[in-house]
Amino acid sequence: MASMLLAGGYRSFAAPAARALGITREVLNKHRNKHAAIWHCRSSYNSNTALAAETETSRIVAGNTTVASSSSSNRHSYRSQESTFPKYDRLLPCPSQKTTPRIEHLVVSKGGLVLEYICEALDLPPLFVADLIRFGAVYYALVCPQPPPTATEEEIRIFRRVTDPLVLRKRDSVKGKTLREAQKTFRVTNGDQFVEEGTYLRVHVHPKRFPRCYEIDWRSRIIAVEESYVVLDKPAGISVGGTTDNIEESCATFATRALGLTTPLMTTHQIDNCTEGCVVLAKTKEFCSIFHGKIRDKKVRKLYLALTASPLPTGIITHYMRPIRMAPRLISEVLWALNSIFTQSPVSLLSADFIKGWHRCQLEVIDCRKVPWPTTNIQDKYCVEDCGWPSQDYAYECTINLLTGKTHQIRAQFAACKAPLIGDSMYMAAAIAEMTNPGLNPFGKYNKDFSSECERETAVINWIAQYGKEPSVAIGLQAYQISWDDGEHSYKAGSPWWRCATA
Repeated sequence: MASMLLAGGYRSFAAPAARALGITREVLNKHRNKHAAIWHCRSSYNSNTALAAETETSRIVAGNTTVASSSSSNRHSYRSQESTFPKYDRLLPCPSQKTTPRIEHLVVSKGGLVLEYICEALDLPPLFVADLIRFGAVYYALVCPQPPPTATEEEIRIFRRVTDPLVLRKRDSVKGKTLREAQKTFRVTNGDQFVEEGTYLRVHVHPKRFPRCYEIDWRSRIIAVEESYVVLDKPAGISVGGTTDNIEESCATFATRALGLTTPLMTTHQIDNCTEGCVVLAKTKEFCSIFHGKIRDKKVRKLYLALTASPLPTGIITHYMRPIRMAPRLISEVLWALNSIFTQSPVSLLSADFIKGWHRCQLEVIDCRKVPWPTTNIQDKYCVEDCGWPSQDYAYECTINLLTGKTHQIRAQFAACKAPLIGDSMYMAAAIAEMTNPGLNPFGKYNKDFSSECERETAVINWIAQYGKEPSVAIGLQAYQISWDDGEHSYKAGSPWWRCATA
């Protein structure tokens, strides 16, 4: 059995619409069993990634829009498949339509080139699979990881067969490795990579896309170019260094091209995709290491501008965040304090056991001023979502000194203070739900004692259900200024989107 679906359901292939990219036939025609069982791979950014010239000549001709039978008598010939697959125009530029997520998990049943194997196992055109590899959307592991609880009996049977110690003992590639080491995944960077029988493959058939990459004048977003780093005014709606399934459509990639650099820029820190503003990109690994050290030693100062739905007093806000690395990030609403309104240190309202293991989040609200709510034209221009906040006459622009740097920290903390960021469809939805139904948040100030752990877990699940989806483009948040070495190096972003003139 060639494929093993470990998570999610199989979705029919929907080819993206875009113009074609060229690719040599040499990659597709090399011998299947070249250099058996040995290959080199890496999980870092592919330095050879570049935006190929658009052409109108390398399209696949539509000949048959149905998927052929998987029986051996009807296997596709992927070296002459012009009459086999439906017409499509490749992954780049970005398609206008959205595709639903689709991730395929495979266990290789017969050794061969990774590109050819995926084509045959998933009935996908080779040019499309080549683009997925270029996007960083294909991963492999020497040994299949443990199937999830939802796996079928057949999938579990395959897992047990390919991970049987007697089987693994015969594979030279796993000798000297623990099972955990052999199950570690790496990004596939070359379609010619050989995958032996028993190898695990994960294919993100529909990678997350960032169409705004193609709308930005990237050269105008460069704030500074120094010997070892570049400072970028990151646009909202684009990842800094790429996602799990897409390293092509990222700020690092497009800034590299805009500057004509031969070596790819590297990320030194992250801000959310929906946040705009200052990002430092390294030209060298040495500077990456140096800058990481400065962040660790708290020598990097980050100021943010936030556009909120309600005002906040100035002072330091402290919360504790649940140590689970998935969105939404849940925090305790009880453990927060505005220093400016206390004459002495506030007393914790929760026991120490409750926050044990949770991460402390601190930020300082330097100032907060009343401003007009962004016009409909401005919101439409920057794809800012109307999240249903009841009053939209005025907003509040806050200047923030970020004291700790946790994922979604500002967004989660402000929502907990009933001052969610404008356009933040994930956290504003929960803030509205809590205002409508006080006590819904099991970690809020109305938190109650639960009779059992099961009751608590149910309450947490119900609370998470109140959060919305991640914003698609922009929210009211800008990384306004970044500085280090006591201000010796200091950079500011341009005006945030909400200060722009009416579109």
